Amino acid sequence: MPAIVHQFPCLSDNYGFLVRDEASGQVATIDTPDAEAILGQLDQRGWTLSLILNTHWHPDHAGGNEALKAATGATIAGPAEVTRIAPLDRALKDGDVVMLGQTRFDVLDTGGHTLGHISYHDAADRIAFVGDTLFALGCGRLFEGTPEQMWASLSRLAALPDDTTVYCAHEYTASNARFALSVDDAPALKARAAAVFAARERSEPTVPTTIGAEKTTNPFLRAPRLRPHAASAAEAFAEIRAAKDSFKG
Repeated sequence: MPAIVHQFPCLSDNYGFLVRDEASGQVATIDTPDAEAILGQLDQRGWTLSLILNTHWHPDHAGGNEALKAATGATIAGPAEVTRIAPLDRALKDGDVVMLGQTRFDVLDTGGHTLGHISYHDAADRIAFVGDTLFALGCGRLFEGTPEQMWASLSRLAALPDDTTVYCAHEYTASNARFALSVDDAPALKARAAAVFAARERSEPTVPTTIGAEKTTNPFLRAPRLRPHAASAAEAFAEIRAAKDSFKG
């Protein structure tokens, strides 16, 4: 039986994700941006939390760990860096496997935004939870890692099947689209940006996305094509990332 994902907005621009393994009824939260909001969503659905999966240590991703564990007794798993701010029961690294009932999550090293950032890939259901590594039409800032590290992480995600549904943690897509249009004039991007702006005018979410959509329109994944003069793909990515960091549009 498949896993189902319940997505909901929280904080100023985060998304929360509850994943329910239909075979067992077990439920996980991907990150803990807002413990009160997560508990409210669980209560509305009559679900019981058994697992917390963190992608990285930032407070809007692991800040609710302690409160949720106190309220539910859920096991907390994530990269070792999470212990900088929150409790952790199981430290995860690249290549590890986490089971939620019959749902299998493969742990992928996707460092760059933070050094220890990880993502969770459910190959059977073709879904991935990517935290702040990959966004719809964007990617995370390099707070700790290098362009080479982040490019390797993005490339790893881009290698997933095109129909993989990607759950990224923030509603940044409209601002990402404005930047993307400043560096890329591809017809597919223009069409997608128009759809994004229209969706946000209607207060509709633009998350999740897909790997295929990002490969076609995301300037960070398209960096080598947009900066063919660069000495390497990582250098091309670094140029696009630097341009985004200073973008005022």
